[in-house]
Amino acid sequence: MPCPPTLLGMRSALFSAENLEKESAQPGMRLQNSKMLKIELNGECMARTGAMVAYQGQVQFQALGSGGIGKFLKQKLTGEGVPLMKMAGRGDVFLADLASDVHLIDLEPGDALSINGSSVLAFDSTLQYDIKMVQGMGMLSSAGLFNCVFTGQGRIAVTTKGTPVVLNVDQPTFVDPQAAVCWSANLQTGYHRAEQLGLGTLLGRRTGEAFTMSFAGQGFVVVQPSEEPPVQGSGQQQQSGGLGSLLGG
Repeated sequence: MPCPPTLLGMRSALFSAENLEKESAQPGMRLQNSKMLKIELNGECMARTGAMVAYQGQVQFQALGSGGIGKFLKQKLTGEGVPLMKMAGRGDVFLADLASDVHLIDLEPGDALSINGSSVLAFDSTLQYDIKMVQGMGMLSSAGLFNCVFTGQGRIAVTTKGTPVVLNVDQPTFVDPQAAVCWSANLQTGYHRAEQLGLGTLLGRRTGEAFTMSFAGQGFVVVQPSEEPPVQGSGQQQQSGGLGSLLGG
């Protein structure tokens, strides 16, 4: 089968239509593919430091730490947060995180999303976020005591290690806390030792304290088919890139 041509005359399946840049008439976030986010920038947007893999146009990048002095102090105290950069200008920016799957969530006024900071890839500047204690956390664990809670109206891009399952919480639901990516912030959460549920040492084998997280109420929880490493120090896995501390974390 002949390979498709390109504008340069070279021929390869690499240059097939599915790998070409996706165009849109509307600015904002869209998926370039399942592993890469494209932001058609016309103004400002927030992204994880070091997530930029390519860009075109006139775009400026400004490192913001954890999103302000208040959030910076909270991150140091809690180990949770998102190392941010602000992208401003006009152009196309491509973001990725170690080939993780990328998903888009649209928040409306009144919505609240609780999310592990390490799963945040980018979000509209119209959204607000804060670092809050996870309710029902009666014991210290390497999964962390705190999460990022996003509110407002706008779009957020989150990452998962593999294809997740979205559980509808309409009955008592239990999840390994290191596999929980995000959930409806209105859900009631709790932590239980695995022995109390008859699970022995099957869960939390990396934590030293076997436990699971419970959810109750009406909402959803996103579970990935992989466990995040235990929180150490800042609690975030920071990337390193080729453009120095600003774009490389």
